[in-house]
Amino acid sequence: MTVTALTGLEPDEQRPRPGSRAARRLIPLAANVVKDMAAEYGVCLRPVGLRRTDLTTGKTEIIDVPCGATREDKCAPCAKRARRLRKVQIREGWHRADEPAPPPEPATEGQRALISLRAHLEHARDEAVRASQWDQVGEVDDAIREVEEAIAAEGLRGSVAPAHDKPTEPKRQRSTKRRQDAPALPRQKVDPRTVGRVYTAPDGTEYRPSMWLTVTLDSYGPVRPDGSPVDPTTYDYRRAAWDAITFPRLLDRFWQNLRRCVGWNVQYAGCVEPQRRLAPHAHFAIRGTIPRTVLREVAAATYHQVWWPKVDEPNCRPLWNADAETWCDSATGLPLTTWDEALDAIGDEPAHVIRFGTQIRAEGVNANDRNVDRTIGYITKYITKSAADCHAVTTDRRRDHLERFWRELRVTPCSERCANWLPFGIQPKDAHARLRPGNCKGRVHQRSTLGIGGRRILVSRDWSGKTLADHRYDARAWVKALLGVSEGVDQVPVVDDHQPGTPAPVAWELARPNDPDLPPMRHRLLRALAQRIQWRNALNAAKDRAIQPDPATEMRGSAPSAAQAS
Repeated sequence: MTVTALTGLEPDEQRPRPGSRAARRLIPLAANVVKDMAAEYGVCLRPVGLRRTDLTTGKTEIIDVPCGATREDKCAPCAKRARRLRKVQIREGWHRADEPAPPPEPATEGQRALISLRAHLEHARDEAVRASQWDQVGEVDDAIREVEEAIAAEGLRGSVAPAHDKPTEPKRQRSTKRRQDAPALPRQKVDPRTVGRVYTAPDGTEYRPSMWLTVTLDSYGPVRPDGSPVDPTTYDYRRAAWDAITFPRLLDRFWQNLRRCVGWNVQYAGCVEPQRRLAPHAHFAIRGTIPRTVLREVAAATYHQVWWPKVDEPNCRPLWNADAETWCDSATGLPLTTWDEALDAIGDEPAHVIRFGTQIRAEGVNANDRNVDRTIGYITKYITKSAADCHAVTTDRRRDHLERFWRELRVTPCSERCANWLPFGIQPKDAHARLRPGNCKGRVHQRSTLGIGGRRILVSRDWSGKTLADHRYDARAWVKALLGVSEGVDQVPVVDDHQPGTPAPVAWELARPNDPDLPPMRHRLLRALAQRIQWRNALNAAKDRAIQPDPATEMRGSAPSAAQAS
């Protein structure tokens, strides 16, 4: 049935009266159009203004740099750019046929001489300590600091040895014996290779496939298709909160066990995101192939023990005692149990043990498959969203489930220094008066993270052999090569016109919002939009020139030779 039959009015009569409020609301706002166009062309919607001051001439200039946000709710263009960069990183390291990290170069003679001098100084210090010659110990320590500075200036990475004046805290030793309820795992010497095996097809074709893996946590109770529990009273929210907080440690243990089981340095790149039931799970791209049975066995045998004090329900109202500089129970006035005392009372049973669930999914992927990009898009599907926004909350059941889970996360301790230990009658490690009992500032307690407070994007060290800064540099180098722009420093102020490669000394500082020379935000967006339109047009033209053949070459190729013409 048409609109005319329902209302008795013609389509033109459905439009609001010109000049009315309804008609004005149909007209788009100019400011929103500017933001929409800026987002369409990839312009940062909240750029950071930096003031660059030329220390030679004193000239200042405001330069806008992207905010670099990785969440769409903060800045969609920057988040999309970060997602594209992650997809490039995953694609570049997934099906590599060579080792991404070359071995380090041998040390030079100057570096070896400095290391030798450092060894002699260490021997001299040890002899001075044995002889109780403390004045010589101080002189040797000064010489050691000078030599270590020279070693760092020579180009060696890291430190030679820990500092002598650095205090070392005694570490508590826990038994490394495997639990009796966990399956045994074979252990092999890990080979340093990171690339997978090469398989040969019956027709002689060689190929090197890889895999993608999905791991999940155990069940906490039956759930509906929308993720809400069937019976909220029996759903184990406490274990779900502990598992969400300690999930990163379980993943680290899984990759450690997997490498020891298969005997080579398995590389991975993936993302951690919540399921509909709000429990975290992870998708990973794995370089090389591993039997599915091995993956399931390693996942079933992997666990992580949390050696923290056992807690049940908050039963204490803590109060800071300024005179004794300690936290006390407001009801009894007695000091709360210290962290060391609570650890001494743990015994042989950990406070929590986290394991994977039975749902382990692994599939093989070839480098030339059509679904490679689709799988990478699936892995990076939610990396631009906060954990709470990955799945829309559309029903009251899901909303109540989210509220109950977050309420449990609010009171669950997240670290040794967490303020949530105080309501349980335990003082956290290095307790101080600034703590707010039951109100820890850790990210795992925020509603937007759902317990996933650390890095949600996990990439192994030898995945692509590059950092994100290296991938950004490669992208800029590709654009410059396509446009024919040189890699010089012609955009940097110079000291001398005769030496254009020498940059002038400049100072950078953050421009304040009330600075008179900082233009309004809309002016800055319009300027960046115009610049981005020019860049895109130039890039599209360069792409067209790269695709189209040179007419002179075509004429030379199609022209008849001298013998044919004769």
